[in-house]
Amino acid sequence: MTGAVPATGPDLGVADHYGDPLREQRKAASGAAVVDRSHRGVVGITGSDRLSWLHSITSQHLGTLPAMRGSEALVLSPHGHVEHHLMIADDGTATWLDVEPGTTDQLLAYLASMRFLLRVEPVDSTGDRAVLSVIGPAAVAAVTDALGPLDRSLPCPGDGPATRTGLTEYDGDRLAQGPYPLAATHHRDPGASVGTLVRAMPHGVDLLIPRPELTATVDRLRSAGVTPAGIAAFEALRVADRRPRLGVDTDHRTIPHEVGWLSTAVHLDKGCYRGQETVARVHNLGRPPRRMVLLHLDGTTVTQGAQVSAAGRTVGFVGTSAMHGELGPIALAILKRGVADDAVLVVNDPAAGRVAASIDPASGPQQPARPAGRLTG
Repeated sequence: MTGAVPATGPDLGVADHYGDPLREQRKAASGAAVVDRSHRGVVGITGSDRLSWLHSITSQHLGTLPAMRGSEALVLSPHGHVEHHLMIADDGTATWLDVEPGTTDQLLAYLASMRFLLRVEPVDSTGDRAVLSVIGPAAVAAVTDALGPLDRSLPCPGDGPATRTGLTEYDGDRLAQGPYPLAATHHRDPGASVGTLVRAMPHGVDLLIPRPELTATVDRLRSAGVTPAGIAAFEALRVADRRPRLGVDTDHRTIPHEVGWLSTAVHLDKGCYRGQETVARVHNLGRPPRRMVLLHLDGTTVTQGAQVSAAGRTVGFVGTSAMHGELGPIALAILKRGVADDAVLVVNDPAAGRVAASIDPASGPQQPARPAGRLTG
């Protein structure tokens, strides 16, 4: 799009902003804005065993996920550390996973190693499908105006199952956490087999679209009054909402409890999967070694990975740092569990030097109160 300033780092390949990131952020917070997230990886999985297979190798209950439903899941190491974060959309024929940029090959290698003799076929679909996010309270209405009537209606952001910690029953007496309703639009290309999937999200809606239609879809959204916003606006709002990002706000030791994924991407009552023993043990004891917090920074944003200290002792690291239109410079950080909310913190930034920081009083990921499920079965 005209006027785009390219992003760097993990968001290389999309626009950082279009000249006024704070204005883009305000528009997203009050109305609707479209963000190009087409740098995300997409894996398509076909085959009749795909959902039961994903159920067995991820943290989420997916075995009876209905068609036209989305979800969120993790792939964990044997020790319970987070290796992959998956956003899921199932259209009844295929399951689509969109993942962090640069993680597709590693995920596909893992999936290939777990296929055995099951009827599943995972493929890299990044060249065929792309992700756009329409963010803000008017997102659903804007998408409907731009793309036409949806095959299924979506709730507004923040309502019911689209909320970050919502629970929706869809499998008898089981509860699946973090489900995201889907709708579909009629495909603009009569020769194509799959149309655009619209997934309700805490930030608005995600569009999983055929990549050849990326530019045309953005144009239709803009014609419907949706403002383009760069990834900087998306990230600032994400940080303020305390939503972590794999590989940016996490490290190789991160477990789901530390960053809030226990409430959205982990099903606590399902059977065995890799890393479940750690999930159950830490949840039942209630003592994760670290926690994610929102930091308010003194005057400037800081570099990802900058160390955080208290009383001269290193107590954690910064993940995403962003300039928020109302809150000013903020950051997500992973800190040792024992760091008090009122601790005097300093971020030791290689570029900015020593930056004073304080923990937001509402910090800390929400944790489900019920016991974790069985360790075997």
